Amino acid sequence: MKDYRKKKPDPTKWIRFRIVVVGTILTLCFGVIIGRAVQLQVLEQSELSERAAGEYKKAFHKMPRRGTIYDQNHAELAVSIDVSSICAYPKRISSPKQTTSLLARALNLKQGPILKKLSSDKRFVWIRRHAKPDQVSAVRELKLDGVDFVTESRRFYPMKALAAQVIGFCGTDGKGLEGLEYYYDPFLRGKESRWTVFKDALGRSFDVEAVALPEIKDGCNVILTIDKNIQHIAEQALSETVETFSAESGVAVVMVPDTGAVLAIAHVPQFNPNTFGRYEPWVRRNRAITDSFEPGSTFKIFLAAAALESGLCTPDSRFECEEGRYKIGNNVVHDVHAYGALSLRDVLKYSSNIGATKIGEKIGSAYFCDKIRAFGFGTRTGVDCPGESPGSVLPLERWSDMDAMAICFGQGISMSALQLAVAVCATANDGVLMKPYLVQAMTDRQGRLVKSFRPTRLRRVISIETARILARMLERVVAKGGTGPKAAVRGYRVAGKTGTAQKVDPEARRYSRDKHTAVFAGFVPARDPAVVILVVIDEPKKHHYGGVVAAPVFRQIARESLQYLKIPPELATPQEETAGSVRASVEATWTG
Repeated sequence: MKDYRKKKPDPTKWIRFRIVVVGTILTLCFGVIIGRAVQLQVLEQSELSERAAGEYKKAFHKMPRRGTIYDQNHAELAVSIDVSSICAYPKRISSPKQTTSLLARALNLKQGPILKKLSSDKRFVWIRRHAKPDQVSAVRELKLDGVDFVTESRRFYPMKALAAQVIGFCGTDGKGLEGLEYYYDPFLRGKESRWTVFKDALGRSFDVEAVALPEIKDGCNVILTIDKNIQHIAEQALSETVETFSAESGVAVVMVPDTGAVLAIAHVPQFNPNTFGRYEPWVRRNRAITDSFEPGSTFKIFLAAAALESGLCTPDSRFECEEGRYKIGNNVVHDVHAYGALSLRDVLKYSSNIGATKIGEKIGSAYFCDKIRAFGFGTRTGVDCPGESPGSVLPLERWSDMDAMAICFGQGISMSALQLAVAVCATANDGVLMKPYLVQAMTDRQGRLVKSFRPTRLRRVISIETARILARMLERVVAKGGTGPKAAVRGYRVAGKTGTAQKVDPEARRYSRDKHTAVFAGFVPARDPAVVILVVIDEPKKHHYGGVVAAPVFRQIARESLQYLKIPPELATPQEETAGSVRASVEATWTG
């Protein structure tokens, strides 16, 4: 029989339910707390630590003073000076619009960019870096809240445009951007010092933590091989000629042949590195190193050197010059003047293209190509300056008959002005190729030597005998009847070679008929060379021959440089002597 009596409710059931609910809620809460703790203490620990540190730690750094650049006689070419920059703290400015209006009027700036800065959430903004003294004075007189002044170091070039393309320039932040300022920036810049200051809630410093970084170390001074006086001489002579012949531009290089030291690299047009932003990039570029060109007949120097060194030719070897017209396949080589048979020395003196082609045929393309490479063409010289061009020399296997012919008189091959000057130095230095360099030493702020740079011999490219015979032959180029008498310097023997190269028209893809490069390369005194001088005039008008346009620049630079270097004149004036006595001198050298 069933029991229909009503069961009594379990009084503990509700208690257990509440315990489970409360326990679950507490477990979830603890889970959330533990998860959040893991997030803060593990996942975001580094970020939060940095944010916390930012509230009580302030990092400071002090920039070192940039080293000075001197010429070889310790004349200052680039220095660092203290200037004031105008800054602002936006959170301290109560009326950004009013402050903007006053600043814009004092600094002659547009209001829009200034207002944007002053209305930002940043703690610190620059208003005007490296402000002019009158601008700083005008803003100081306003006594604006939240506007302050910071003393910075600015690069200044006291010689202005002198050697500007070589020295280069620095940006607003003091980093080198071009030239030697860029190449030697790690040494010139030095090492900055950093430290951390701890502050309490009121902004008071209560401890200093030394950071494990080197103490402040000012940049090294850099002493160049450049001589400001020779640099000025070269720039002045070059500028006058570029203006006279309405040329596009000009470059001149002056070097010491037996060391490779560069005494001057002149450019026209020039620029002032103190205001470098006003000039186009091609003007600021060191074109003597970065740009390449076809050298024209100055390249016959190295053809003659290869011919003599091969043993297949002597100065008296004769070549038929075909009366000014020589056909090779579908191509025709022309001379400015018609010649019959010419000796090697006369091919050089009269600059016969046909004679040069015949010489090239005799010694062979393979041997000539090897000599071209030995002189350093087609590879960088390794000079301590950025952006050097290797030039262009076709691999021998790609030489066509036309290439082999054109390269003999300096077309179809390209090189930088420095490469050509360095190769001429080898002929003046008894056949030894030297590495060019622009910096001779680095010193610390107290003038103590940190590092020195010495002449570097690369290799011998021709024998002493060949180099000296070649020098005598190059003297005849500057003598009466040669292509370069306007390079002659009274009282000194001059050895050199003219060059006139047609420029390639990139649009027509052929050589232009009215655009040329006029070149003269040589050394003086010829028997004991003190300087090698190269002059390149780009696209001269009125006249375009190297002997007319570039040779006089060589003469002016050589004459004034020799006077400055106090090199006494020679007893004779050999450039005025007869061709017979020159020939006898060459023959004497050849036989002994």
